[in-house]
Amino acid sequence: MRLLTPFRPLIRDPALALAAGLLVLFGAHAATLAPYVSALAVTVFGLSNSAYSALLVVASVLSVASSVGFGILADQRANRRAIALACVGFLTAGTALMALGPSVPAFVLAHALVLPLSGSLFGQLFALARLAATTHPEADRPAILSTLRAAFALPWVVVLPLWSLAFEADVPLMRVYPVSLIVAAAMLALVWAFWPRDGATRWPDPKSGLSFRDSLREMAEGRVLARVLCLGTVHGSVTLYLVVIGLVFATIPFRGAGDVALYAGAVAGLEVPFMLALPLVVGRIARGKLIVIGTALYATHLAFLPVLAPTPFVWLLVLPAALGGAVVLTQPMAYLQDLLAARPGAGASLMALQKLAGDAICASVFAVGTAIAGYGLAAALGAGLALCGATTLWLMDRHQTRA
Repeated sequence: MRLLTPFRPLIRDPALALAAGLLVLFGAHAATLAPYVSALAVTVFGLSNSAYSALLVVASVLSVASSVGFGILADQRANRRAIALACVGFLTAGTALMALGPSVPAFVLAHALVLPLSGSLFGQLFALARLAATTHPEADRPAILSTLRAAFALPWVVVLPLWSLAFEADVPLMRVYPVSLIVAAAMLALVWAFWPRDGATRWPDPKSGLSFRDSLREMAEGRVLARVLCLGTVHGSVTLYLVVIGLVFATIPFRGAGDVALYAGAVAGLEVPFMLALPLVVGRIARGKLIVIGTALYATHLAFLPVLAPTPFVWLLVLPAALGGAVVLTQPMAYLQDLLAARPGAGASLMALQKLAGDAICASVFAVGTAIAGYGLAAALGAGLALCGATTLWLMDRHQTRA
């Protein structure tokens, strides 16, 4: 019954319920597109590995630039509703480009330019949740935020097996875009109808009073950027997994899109209960040490995925993937938000900076690894860098505590 406790505030609080509903839909959108974008880029639209790596870099830079800008504006003007509408509007528009007129130019425009402009939405949802959580007892807040992150993972449990069945029935891979468009349109309608009006919230949301330059200077402090970079290596391993899984399975004659859906769905399905159980562990283990343990488990899954993919033993990797994923998908977020706790928008921007660092590392590792020895080396490099970054973060914090 203790695992059900975090759900109660989400049911009773309209703002938290909205955040949870939007995260479920956002998770469904991501589960429908993310595992297949790399395979679509290379096998359907004919992009080379290097061209797709360049697309990832462009998309990441634009995503973080918009996230930082939107995050600072949200703190400056407290206009979170307007920014959320803009972000979900870009998500809908980018998906519509591919649903209504799929082509190589549309693919590049959607995935390199339009969809990345929606990158701040994830952070804005957690900024809303963090503000709404201030109306609840402080002891309940970590569990609330962990449960919300589980809400994002939950759709993967349902959506990916459904896609697996669909692909086995010879449904074209391109069908993921019209389905994603329906989900994005539903999100746009929910934000328009139910997002709290700016200036009329139940919690205080004062304007930061900082100029754009002062906000950037605050985010650019050495202690902050060093930690963002360390966590970026951890995030890069998650991004790299989503990039290589479709490509690795596509190179094996008896594997395909259905296996991708089953594997990713199994990982996500196990992540959810592990995320819900995390509040029982947080507080007993230092967050930095917990991040190292989670990263080690996730790195094991990533490094051995290309090695074991041709064998039945690949399915054993879903357990370390889920255990590690439950940690690396929740604890770095809480860590970064706490670095700038007084400014939820800036905290959300740090999540975007982490994503930029991770995506840049992912793109670089993917390009180097595939150029030298293929997807196996890329996965091994990404796993090693993630473990180095997590360990460095733990050592920095331990040194600071002793100082």
